[in-house]
Formats: sequence, structure tokens, C-alpha cells
Amino acid sequence: MSKNKRKRGYKKKRFLIPLGIIVFLIVLRLFMPVLVKNYVNGVLADIPGFYGHVDGIDIDLYRGAYVIENMTLNKVEAGSEVPFLDFEKTDISIEWNALVKGRIVSEIEMNRPKVIYVLEDQQEGGTAPEADDWTKALTDLVPISINNLQITDGTVAFVQIEADPTIDLNLKNLNLNATNLRNVVQKKRTLPSDIHATATSIGQGDLVLDGKMNLVKEVPDMDIAFSVTDADAKALNDFTKYYAEIDFESGTFEVFGEIAIADGFLKGSIKPIIKNGKLVGKEDGFLETLWEGFVGFFKFVLKNQKNNTLATKVPLEGNLNNLGTKTWPTVTNIFKNAWVKAYKGVVDNDISFEDAEKEADGKKQKAK
Repeated sequence: MSKNKRKRGYKKKRFLIPLGIIVFLIVLRLFMPVLVKNYVNGVLADIPGFYGHVDGIDIDLYRGAYVIENMTLNKVEAGSEVPFLDFEKTDISIEWNALVKGRIVSEIEMNRPKVIYVLEDQQEGGTAPEADDWTKALTDLVPISINNLQITDGTVAFVQIEADPTIDLNLKNLNLNATNLRNVVQKKRTLPSDIHATATSIGQGDLVLDGKMNLVKEVPDMDIAFSVTDADAKALNDFTKYYAEIDFESGTFEVFGEIAIADGFLKGSIKPIIKNGKLVGKEDGFLETLWEGFVGFFKFVLKNQKNNTLATKVPLEGNLNNLGTKTWPTVTNIFKNAWVKAYKGVVDNDISFEDAEKEADGKKQKAK
């Protein structure tokens, strides 16, 4: 072989190899969305008791990200066609800032996700599928641990279709930001992760939630406070009419709560307040009016006359596997509001993470 032929062969290889790599990357990029879509649909199809689907996958190699378009999940034996989970757009990407600290973690941005719990669907077919089945499957869709979560314009709802009228308790316009979930920074903090959320409740109330967490533990530790303010009480009528045969003609409702969890032990409270509430509508029948008048009498006795509020404080305390409310403290708190002291329309801040820690330590000492 002549020297000129060898040179031409070398030059040809020098161009063919890079060209081959480029062609391979282009083909891989073209087929990757299909491969990832098939993988995601396969994961959703394998969830016991549920079925799910995604419409499409978009790959962004430059950001190290992929976007899931229109992912839905519902129970196999559901009677309605309302998806339990309906995520319009989920962007999963590598958190590049964490790489500087030597950690490989991801961040997720969810746009207009919906979680709609239809009571009849979840009760259909007897035994409900385990929550661990679908939550674990969803986390399997993320190749690396989630460190930051951002939700924009989300919806969470409880729906009871067979009630007359249909009950729809919901939070809309949900915006949530949770950071440092995998404890990449501030490692010495007991509760290193921050969470903040706002939403619009039924009755156009304003929900605000703030707190700190430690999700690295099997049972997460947390210290959270939340409030719903200035909501129209009439928005509760579908719920109260069905379960208590009463409805509101006017008034506002508010809810204030605190929850602290340490080593699986929960301590907290929920404080519902009805302000300027008026029962008995003009179009009610005689029996309905009679019942509402009976309820209204006790409302008059138990409310704080000066502030025109009806309120109670429901304590929550105990092991997360055996959580319940205490009945008698709830009753006595009603009378406390009526005759001793009106509850203020604010979060009390009288429960801390340290309170839950003390309770948890006390339970451990008794168990020894």
C-alpha cells in the first residue's frame, strides 16, 4: 500500500469515528424519550391495585433532566373516571449546586398537579391498595434522591360523589417549596429541611403552612404550623348538611394547627373557629329549621358572646400508628372558649418539636 493511500485511509477514519459518535448520540437522543416513556409506563403498570399512564417524555441532556407529560394514576376498581393522581408536567433534573458539595441529588418541579381522593373509588372493591405500593413506585421514577421539591398551582381535594349534593373539600392554587430534603446542607440542624406552602381553601380562605422537617429518618421528624383564614362558612354547607343536617346562612370559618413529630411520636392541636355564624336559611323546611334551631341554641350557649365566635381546640397526641383525638379535652375546650377565654384567631405556638421529643423520650424510658 502506498504512502498516499495510507494517509487517505487515516484521514477517512479520523472523520468517520467522530461522525459515528455524533450519529450514535443523535439516534440515542431520538429514541431515548420512547425508551424512558416505556419504562415509566411499565413502572405504573406494575403498581398493585392501580393503573397509570404518561402521554409523553421530553429529554434535556444539557440540564441532565427529563420531563414527564400528563401522568395519571387511578385505582383499578374505581367507579369514577376521576384520576387519583393527575400530574400535568413534572420536571426532574440533577441539582447542580449539590454536586459542588459532593452529593448527587435531584430536584423536581411540578406544574398544576392534582391529587383527588374520591371516597367511593378508594372504598370500591373492599381492600384498598397499600399506599406504599404507589408512593414507592413514584419515587422509583426518579433515578436519584430528591432534595428540592417545588409545586406550582396544585390542587388537593376530597370528593364524595354519592353524597347529595356532592361533597368537594379542596385546596386550590397550591404553591409549595420544600428544600434540603436529603440534608445536603446544614447537616448539624435537627430539622434541616424547610417547607413553605400557600393555597386557597374552599370558601376562598387563605392557607399558609410553614415548618421544618427531617425526611432522612424512616418516620420523618417535623415541626409545622398552618392556618386557614377568612373562609366563607357557607362553603361548608354540602359537608355539614350531609353529615349533621345543618347549614350556614352566613359567617366565616378559620382553622389553626400545629404538629410536631419526634421519633414517631406526635404532639399537636387543631383549632377550628366559626365567626359570626348564622344558621337556618329562609328556604329550609320545617323539620330542617327545627333541627337547625336546636343546634343554634347550643351554638348560642357555647359561643363567646362578646366576640361572637364558636371555637374549640382538638389535641392530637400519640404514636403515629395509633393516632386519635381526645374527646373530653375537646368538650372542655368548647366551654373554655364560651365562659373563660375566647380563643384568638392565630396559631398559638404553644407546641414545639422539643415537646414531642420529651414525649418520645418518656415513652422510651417506660418501654425499658
